[in-house]
Amino acid sequence: MFVKNIGGITAFAENYFKYYSMWTCPNCERLFKTTNQSHSCVNKTIDDLFVGRPDHLVLAFDKIMTSVLQWEPNSLGPSKNAVVFTNKKAWLILKPMTRELDLKFYYSEPLESPVLKKVATWGKKIAHHIRIINEDEVTDEVLRLLGKGFAFGMK
Repeated sequence: MFVKNIGGITAFAENYFKYYSMWTCPNCERLFKTTNQSHSCVNKTIDDLFVGRPDHLVLAFDKIMTSVLQWEPNSLGPSKNAVVFTNKKAWLILKPMTRELDLKFYYSEPLESPVLKKVATWGKKIAHHIRIINEDEVTDEVLRLLGKGFAFGMK
């Protein structure tokens, strides 16, 4: 079992490196598909990203995190202003905002759902945004859509 403490949270991914090799940045310990991938190292924890945020956002994040970390391989880590979930590539960018969480995932084509706040072309892929205010909004539909993003990240 691969167990890694990233930003104060332990991310589990059984047999992580059995699937493929990932590069770990020696400075920030984030995982990347490409060795020496360009990124901004930050000296933050996930907890730092939630300082001053309402408790209901933290509870919503916890529900999302515990749900999607069951999908393997999977890892997470803090970036400058978001939590990045990674399998073969970054598949979910979760940004804590003042009153809500912005969840951005990618897919090969536009998806339709009443929970999608914004859908936009992002290079050769389509970015999908979901806004979450509390843990009750982390529904089966939200997890179904995130599952599509996870599967797309595995390609």
